This record gives sequence, structure tokens and C-alpha cells, in this order.
Amino acid sequence: MSYRPIYLDHHATTPVDPMVLQAMLPYFTDFFGNAASNHQYGWEAEAAIAQARQNIAQAINANPEEIIFTSGATEANNLAIKGVAESYLEKGRHIITVATEHSAVLDPCQYLEKCGFDVTYLPVNPDGLIDLAELAKNLRPDTILVSVMVANNEIGVIQPIAEIGRLCQANNILFHTDAAQALGKIPLDVQAMSIHLMSLTAHKIYAPKGIGALYVRRRDPKVILTPQLHGGSHERGFRSGTLYTPQIVGFGVAVELAIARMVEENQHLSELRDYLWSQLATLPDIYLNGHPTKRLAGNLNISVGNVDGSKLLLGLQSIVALSSGAACSVAKPYPSHVLTALGRSKTLASASLRFGIGRSNTMAEIEEVAKGAIATIQSLRT
Repeated sequence: MSYRPIYLDHHATTPVDPMVLQAMLPYFTDFFGNAASNHQYGWEAEAAIAQARQNIAQAINANPEEIIFTSGATEANNLAIKGVAESYLEKGRHIITVATEHSAVLDPCQYLEKCGFDVTYLPVNPDGLIDLAELAKNLRPDTILVSVMVANNEIGVIQPIAEIGRLCQANNILFHTDAAQALGKIPLDVQAMSIHLMSLTAHKIYAPKGIGALYVRRRDPKVILTPQLHGGSHERGFRSGTLYTPQIVGFGVAVELAIARMVEENQHLSELRDYLWSQLATLPDIYLNGHPTKRLAGNLNISVGNVDGSKLLLGLQSIVALSSGAACSVAKPYPSHVLTALGRSKTLASASLRFGIGRSNTMAEIEEVAKGAIATIQSLRT
């Protein structure tokens, strides 16, 4: 078998945990029924889905009936943002989001601008955090939705979600958050954080791709959404389509495992990340992107001065598998919008590395990556 580079791109996706896979397998063959069918095969699938719904709800302190399954966080974001926009037209057409959001939030907002909505894109401080006073200043009587992600997919920065939620609640404005990178990695509580809508995905927590969910609050207040897919009354009428039972089962098991392992895993990831940064920081002109402590334990994002970004990635290809930005944006020829929003020059933003450390990575691997990265950078500079 040919050598494969060390995988440090866990923000892009994660391998399926063996326990998750084992839980899924029977639902491809033995328990293959459609959960909407009114017979034993359907009831078996329905029971498995109900258990997964319970696991996910418990992880964010929601009720199971508030979990709506989708194909992933991208669909969940679209359903939340477009669904609110269409349902609350009578109240207003103003939406607030942040310049560093994932494209699955920014693109729906830009679409809505073409439909006559007014969208405010808040800037961020150099550390990637928003200014709460700036958010408060931009709230208007016609503001219907604020959308701010929990943890950034590129720089790992964790926003003050509870404070944002309280501000929205006090002003009778719906609050949506993209928690794709945060679920199972930091504590989430939709009640304590005053969250009305939360987008989730499975493949960032060692579950399969192609399955996600949207939390939709049912009371205080009850959130109304206009469906974006039509063709049935599935998922309380919010999302039509036959439920993918094996994927949902895997999602539910992965969430349960992630919550149980959260403290231990974060300690492990922090140790690896801090060691990697301590080694890379010995070089001159290496810059940490994002807040030094208010970030995901497995995230390290740096910009490297005095090197060509494309040559840097090419030089590291045989050593480590990582990204320079969001995996969904690799085909884009321009620098990361997240890093330029922090104030990084286009040159520095183009020479950035996103290390996404995962639960299976070892200190030996991180030491190898650190040595290889330092050697590559020094070679390119000379």
C-alpha cells in the first residue's frame, strides 16, 4: 500500500467511527423499512429514528420533536434562513449575519438580497470575534433574523452565542446559529443560549456524510418556517423526503459518543494543537489566525509570511493532508474571505494553513508534521 500523508483536515470531514458503522449496518439490510410505512418494517425504522432524534435533542437540550432531519448543515442553513425570510415578510425584510460565516449562510443571504431583502454583514475584530455593541447598533424594528455561527470552520473561533441570543430575545428577533463545527466539541444549550434555530451535521463528528439536522424551536416563541422542499408531510411538514434511516442512526450514535468523550477529547486535541503551534511559532513571520483561546481545541490556523501560498501547499502534500481554507471553497481562486475579514493581506491569506486535528491523531504524528512544515517553510524561504 502506498504511503498516505497524515490526515489533519478534520474540519473538512472525519472518518466514520467503527462503533457508528456497526450501528448503521443492520439498517441497510435487516431493518430496511421506510419510517413512514404503517407496518412492522416501518415501525422498526421509526423507532431507530426516534432514538437518534432523542440523542441529538439531548445533546443541545432540546425536545426530540424540535429536531428536523436534513441532508446536512447546508440544507439546514438554507431552510432556516429562507424559511424565516418567507414566513416573516409581514414583520420585515432585514437580516443580520457576519462577514466570516460559512458560504452556506452567506450565499442564501445574497440570494435573498436579490429578492428584495436587506442584509447587514457585520465585521469582526482582528481576533475573529464580533463586537456585541456593533450587533446591537444594527438591530432594527424590521430585523427578522440574526445568523451567527457558533464556531468558525476555518479559524475555529467561538462566538459569544449566549450573549447574542439574549440580545435577540430581548428585541423579539429570531436567532439562528450554524453549529456544524461545534456539535459534540463544546457544550451547547439552546435554552440557556436563547437559540431559535440551530444547524447541525454528522460528518464532522465521525458519522457519515449526507445527513444533518435543524433544530426549530416549538415554543417561547414558536418558530414558523416556509418549507424549501415540497412533496410530502415528513418532518412536521418542514422537510419532505424519505428519511435515510442508516445515516440517521449513525448520526445519533456519533452524537452520543462525542458528548461522552468531549472533555477527554478536548484535552487531547488541545495538547496536540498547542505543541504544534509551539514548534511552528519558533519561525519568524508566522501568524496565528483567530483568538488564541476562544477557539475549538483541534483548530490551528496560521498564515506564513515570505512564502508563496501555492508552493507551500504543494510542498506539504506528501507530509500532511490539510486545507488552506474551507473545503467547500477549494476551487475558488481568491484568498479566504474569513482571513481577509480579520485584516490579513491577500498575500498572507493566500499563504495560510488550517490544521484540523482529530481524535485519532497522535503526538508522534504532530511531531512529524511540525518537522516537515518547518523544513518546507525554511526551504521555500531560501
